[in-house]
Order: sequence, then structure tokens, then C-alpha cells
Amino acid sequence: MPPYDMHANAQALRLALTLTVAILLAPLGCEKSRNAGAGAGDGVAPGPGAVRSIGVAFETLQTEFWVAAFDKLKADCAAKGITMLEGVADGDAAKQFDQVRNFINRKVDGVIIVPKDGKTVIPMIKACNAANIPVVLYNRPADPTDARHTAVAPDNFAITRDTVAHLVSLARKTGKKQKAMILMGDLSDVNAIGRRDGFEAAIKEAGDGLEVVARVPTDWNQERALAGVQSAMQANPDIGLIFTSSDFMFPSIKSVLSNLGKWKRHGEPGHVILGGFDGDATAYQLLAEGYVDATGVQDVYWEAEKAIQVIFDAKAGRSLPGRIDDKGFAITQSNLKELEPRMWGAVVARKRK
Repeated sequence: MPPYDMHANAQALRLALTLTVAILLAPLGCEKSRNAGAGAGDGVAPGPGAVRSIGVAFETLQTEFWVAAFDKLKADCAAKGITMLEGVADGDAAKQFDQVRNFINRKVDGVIIVPKDGKTVIPMIKACNAANIPVVLYNRPADPTDARHTAVAPDNFAITRDTVAHLVSLARKTGKKQKAMILMGDLSDVNAIGRRDGFEAAIKEAGDGLEVVARVPTDWNQERALAGVQSAMQANPDIGLIFTSSDFMFPSIKSVLSNLGKWKRHGEPGHVILGGFDGDATAYQLLAEGYVDATGVQDVYWEAEKAIQVIFDAKAGRSLPGRIDDKGFAITQSNLKELEPRMWGAVVARKRK
């Protein structure tokens, strides 16, 4: 038997202890890593600031804009390992409130809402506040309230003003005073108000070079839009500029102008200067074909990314702004090739092919 070596045995003991501690700590490190991206319902307790589930309540999915936004939120949640609970209210504010309450009862880490309007959403925000759940309003801000929330929304006024200013510049190039029409949205919707006001501001800046002869209420309804454009064109067949507060009403405009023989491309004799707002796939196609002159684009994908980031920031204890503006941009015949990669409608159109 070799002689007893106290120094060697002490070294062996220290090595054994080191290995034991390393083995004990290794699972803890793995558990922390799993918590950072864990999904709801996996049985792992979330760490501080973890976001495992988000409730998303949309007022409607009736337009490509809302579908694109909804799909982007879903894709981004999936990429981050977040469970997205879904609710679509089909224009019913009471139904939407029930959906939000369901999210709260399921203890989501955050709620994203596209409200029907700025008034009915306030009780929903307050319910989230009472449950200490961060809430983000996507694309539609609330009416003035002291309830805590963040709105991620387009600067409707500025985007519309810039878009209509471009239309006005085209009208001036015709060398004659043009008559104009605006299709207004539902004026209980703050977005519709901002777009109307942006239009009026651009027209005011145009001076006497333009005369607005028709302000058509549509309430975001295609049939009302169609009837309103028909009536306006009957009363003023020489209208030379039309702006719609949403691109989804372009089909109604096209129908009327086609029947009157006025559906002409940019640069063709008799072309009616056309502009819109949203940046949907129809607007992109009509821009590419030369029928539409400009549209104001909401940066849908940027808004979705910001909405989710707000919830992460809230869970991390960071201070949150009351509003984050989507500056958007006006896309025109002259900058279409440059800006189309940023236009959500162009992305949607390419996916269709």
C-alpha cells in the first residue's frame, strides 16, 4: 500500500467538490435559458420581465390592412416563443370587452387592442390597469383618459397632408383650377378625423388653385362610398382630383370612373388625379399600373414590432410613453421603385403571385 499523501488527498477533495458544484449549477443555468423564451403552459415559472403570452383583440379583420397587421403580430409572437391569444370582435365593442376580460382572467403578460373607437376602449384599458397588465392600443388611440396605456399609431394628419400636397402639385401642373373630392371615413374614428384634417390642411396651403366640391361621408362602407362618388360626379362631372381616406375604397371609385369613361392612367388625357391612405395591395397594384398617383403608407410591420416591444419594456419596468408615432410616408409614381420594399401592400401583392 502506498504511503498516505495528505497534500494529494486534499487536492482530490477540492477537485471533487468543484465538480459537484458544477453539476448542481448546470441545470440552473439551463432553466434560466428556457425561461427566457418559454411559451405559456409549459410549466416553467416565468422570470422577472418574461413575456410568455399576449392577448390580441382586433375590432375587425375585414380589410387587408388588419389582416396584415394581425399576421405580423402572430408571426412575431411565434418567433419570440410567445403564445398569442386571439380575439376578433366583428365591430362589437361589448364582445371585445369580453375578449379582453378573458385575456385578463388567463393572466396574459400584455394586451394589444385594435378598438372599435376611442371611447369604448377606455373601460378595457382600466380593466387591464386594475390587473396590472400592460396594454397597447394598436393603430387607434383612445379618447383623452388618465388610464395607463401606450398607443402605437400613425401620424394620420402629417401622412395625409404630405400625400395630398403631392396631389395638389400635380393639379397645379395641369394649368387650371381643379375641383376636388374627399371620401371621409367614420368620424367617430380618430384616424378618420386625422386624415380629414390633413386633407383640409393641404388644400388650405394650396390657396385658390383647388376647390373642394364634395366631402363624401362613407363610415368606412363600400356601398356608401360608391353612392357618394356617383352623386358627387353627377353634380360635378369635371372633378379632377379625388382623395380617399382609405385605399380599400378605390374599387368604388374605379367603378364610377370606369362607367364615366374617366378611368385613365397617369399622363393620359382625362386622367383624374387619385390619392389614398393605407398602402394596401390594391393601391400598390393601381400605382404600378399608373392609375393612382399617390397614397399615404402606414408602416404596419413597424407598428407591430413596436407594440410587442412596449410589452417587453413594461415587464422589464421601463418607463413607457403614452404614444409612439408611426411617421409613415407618401409613396408616389416618382418614388415607387425606391419605397415599394417598405410598403406593406407591395409585400402582400408579391405573396399573392
